[in-house]
Amino acid sequence: MYPNSLTQLTRANPFSAPLFTLQKVEEPSQSLAAEHGLSKRTLAAAAVADSDISYEFGSMKYYALCGFGGILSCGITHTAVVPLDLVKCRLQVDPDKYKSIFKGFSITIKEDGMRGLAKGWAPTFIGYSMQGLCKFGFYEENTYLWRTSLYLAASASAEFFADIALAPMEACKVRIQTCPGYASNLRQCAPKMFAEEGIWAFYKGVVPLWMRQIPYTMMKFACFERTVELLYKHVVPKPRAECSKSEQLVVTFVAGYIAGVFCAIVSHPADSVVSVLNKESGSSAIGVLKKLGPKGVWKGLVARIIMIGTLTALQWFIYDSVKVYFRLPRPPPPEMPESLKKKLGLTE
Repeated sequence: MYPNSLTQLTRANPFSAPLFTLQKVEEPSQSLAAEHGLSKRTLAAAAVADSDISYEFGSMKYYALCGFGGILSCGITHTAVVPLDLVKCRLQVDPDKYKSIFKGFSITIKEDGMRGLAKGWAPTFIGYSMQGLCKFGFYEENTYLWRTSLYLAASASAEFFADIALAPMEACKVRIQTCPGYASNLRQCAPKMFAEEGIWAFYKGVVPLWMRQIPYTMMKFACFERTVELLYKHVVPKPRAECSKSEQLVVTFVAGYIAGVFCAIVSHPADSVVSVLNKESGSSAIGVLKKLGPKGVWKGLVARIIMIGTLTALQWFIYDSVKVYFRLPRPPPPEMPESLKKKLGLTE
């Protein structure tokens, strides 16, 4: 009776996880895995052959390079789309003036020139580089410990800490982008905010930031992993092992863009709250939510789908490229041990 109930849970899990409980699962040895036909994890698009691995999985150098990949993938990509992010934020906080994406660009260029589109680039680069370091580094470590069954929990816990690092720079970025004349760069903005509101100015948006980023990151990792698997299963005409590195990275980009669209949708209401909250001194998340209303929280969604779709695709592309360049190994196989499969009645 007990094994049958576990079997039902296993088959009902949309992320193909063996268990929902927080417990480590010992993996079979390589020889035993080969004997039972258990393959190594191939969900990530660009995997490195075992014979070409440069650093041992789980070593400090491995996690350091994963963190470096996170810095590049998040810092560079978010900085590259600062103009679109600026217009998106202005659409959210002043929809009467900035009525559409194109109107937002034209008004910004008319008032501030082309340089005005780059407002907030410094806090964006610093903040999202720190976020990428925490997010990708912690995600790699947690998924190794808890395997596929906790993709969502691993990404959520990683993002929790990443947002603490991001919050001060996000607050400065939004203030620079949405308050004309307040400050033109990070050096002016940060001291001014601190003088007006103290340290709270930089962290008053951390809770709505969690509300935005944690669902975003959960979707980003879980949807990406599953999309890669489905692409190799139903779209790519040959097995992943037979694809070249460049072909695998194309799969990475496509899966990343698809994941990014879903990321943008699930996290957009909280993103609207963050934008308005960091613009207005003395405001609260509840007050902003009441002010925006059900329709207001969806302002700027199209711009954000374009931005986040492109961002997520480029982030995964850069991150996997870094892992290929440094010849980093993939995590151990997430398959359920053969003995547990037999215990749950999943094999003959």
